Amino acid sequence: MTRLNGGEEDGEASEEGAPGREHDITLFVKAGCDGESIGNCPFSQRLFMILWLKGVIFNVTTVDLKRKPADLQNLAPGTNPPFVTFDGEVKTDVNKIEEFLEEKLAPPRYPKLGTQHPESNSAGNDVFAKFSAFIKNTKKDANEIYEKSLLRALKKLDQYLNSPLPEEIDADSAEDVAGSGRKFLDGDELTLADCNLLPKLHIIKVLLPQLTEKLRESHGGNALLTPGPSAQGADIVAKRYRDFEFPSEMTGIWRYLNNAYARDEFTNTCPADQEIEHAYSDVAKRMK
Repeated sequence: MTRLNGGEEDGEASEEGAPGREHDITLFVKAGCDGESIGNCPFSQRLFMILWLKGVIFNVTTVDLKRKPADLQNLAPGTNPPFVTFDGEVKTDVNKIEEFLEEKLAPPRYPKLGTQHPESNSAGNDVFAKFSAFIKNTKKDANEIYEKSLLRALKKLDQYLNSPLPEEIDADSAEDVAGSGRKFLDGDELTLADCNLLPKLHIIKVLLPQLTEKLRESHGGNALLTPGPSAQGADIVAKRYRDFEFPSEMTGIWRYLNNAYARDEFTNTCPADQEIEHAYSDVAKRMK
């Protein structure tokens, strides 16, 4: 078990002059291959992002599932990470944890992370399932079917990201809005919907090298997207199992991801590429 610090570095309240004590919060997440670093788990990253965005002080404890400590088994018997302890109370269901944190860490001291538009919560909700089916398929004759299904899901997400939100449309203007220029699903700020979707899109980005290359070009060689040993490993994993290219015309998705990779709340909660590659080395199936 390894402890990390999350939230604000100086330990002060997130709202200037706000009264009250800080909550005692610990997020337990899956450990990586070394038993200490953060492992591949989009649900863990989802909660990590939420707590970071709330601006609350919290601890992160990585749990090695191969050597789960006895005290942890007593804390949450039969439960694997992620889960949270909040002022001594154990919370184990990810969806319920999200609701609980949004209720307990509320304005004016903490920002509201819920979406303004309900449609944002379901945008892209089938992309990861379609990707998983695509990468796990072993039959060549079925590959095209799974690929088209994934592309349809991505196109639907792209259309949503490129469709202007009501506040982007000027009711008094006679001109039609060409498209949306917003940064994220629900506007220019990260929300709970982004915390759910972005960790899953990151996994796809790591495993499909064409997406990495496209992002690298858009970033002008940003260090995060510069190929190294891990990126080369992702190249091998993806090319070994699938030859898939993300359509360049999906400008909404590119804009969304580029804006996400510019935010510490996202990039600093991502697992290392090697962790994702390792997790999928037994999941991705070679076609026959």
